[in-house]
Amino acid sequence: MSSHVLQEQASAEKTWEPRIVAYCCNWCSYAGADLAGTSRIQYPTNARIIRVNCTGRISPEFILAALDLGADGVLVSGCHPGDCHYTSGNLKLRARWALMEKAIEQAGVDPRRVRLQWASASEAQIFADGVRTLIDQVKKLGPIAREWR
Repeated sequence: MSSHVLQEQASAEKTWEPRIVAYCCNWCSYAGADLAGTSRIQYPTNARIIRVNCTGRISPEFILAALDLGADGVLVSGCHPGDCHYTSGNLKLRARWALMEKAIEQAGVDPRRVRLQWASASEAQIFADGVRTLIDQVKKLGPIAREWR
């Protein structure tokens, strides 16, 4: 490999910023993310938000698809337990989360690349802190290896 190629790789590693997909429930976390924006609460711009009706709809396939399409980490953010607009969607997700982490690990992905958090519509700072925490964690892990595909 030529030194020019090695220099380009080293430069790319220095400038690498993780890409995060954030699945947010429509009723709480999406509104919290919106409030973070309107309140000018700073958080990294690496997160791409996908609004879902309820986090109870999230399956391991959603997370693996995001990682397969280039995300380095996935945040799932929903209503606090007991506050779900569909009664128990977030409770169902919470019950499945440990199994989802195992499925993600079985697929060859470090489960630290995925984060589950609860943030209500008025908790913009919690949403922003969750994004920041996941990005810091993914930065420590480095770019996702593509061998797991």
